[in-house]
Order: sequence, then structure tokens, then C-alpha cells
Amino acid sequence: MNLDRAVMAFAGVMILVSIALTHFVSPWFWLFTAFIGVNLFQASFTGFCPAAIIFRKFGVAGGCAFK
Repeated sequence: MNLDRAVMAFAGVMILVSIALTHFVSPWFWLFTAFIGVNLFQASFTGFCPAAIIFRKFGVAGGCAFK
């Protein structure tokens, strides 16, 4: 698995977790979902992604999007 796929998989899991938290715990967890979406949006333009930095430190091989 390369870095791009790891970041997208992590983002998908976090979105599903935030949806579950919104449904079962509090409607305010939708802000967490919005934060994830904004972070994905800015990463598509800037290439800066905190999750990619963390995955890279764990030794995940680089991909096309995050170098």
C-alpha cells in the first residue's frame, strides 16, 4: 500500500466514524466530518496533509499525490 491509498483509506474510516458518532452520540459530531472534508479539500490544492506526514514517519512508501 502506498501513501496515497493509506491517506484515503484513513480519511474514509474517519468519515465513517464521525457519521456513526453523529448518529449515536451527538449531532455536533458533524463538525468533525466537516473538518475532515475541509482538510481533504485543502490537501488537494496544497499537498500538505498531516496524516501523510504521520504515515510517512511510519514507513509507508510515497505515492503520486504526497511526495
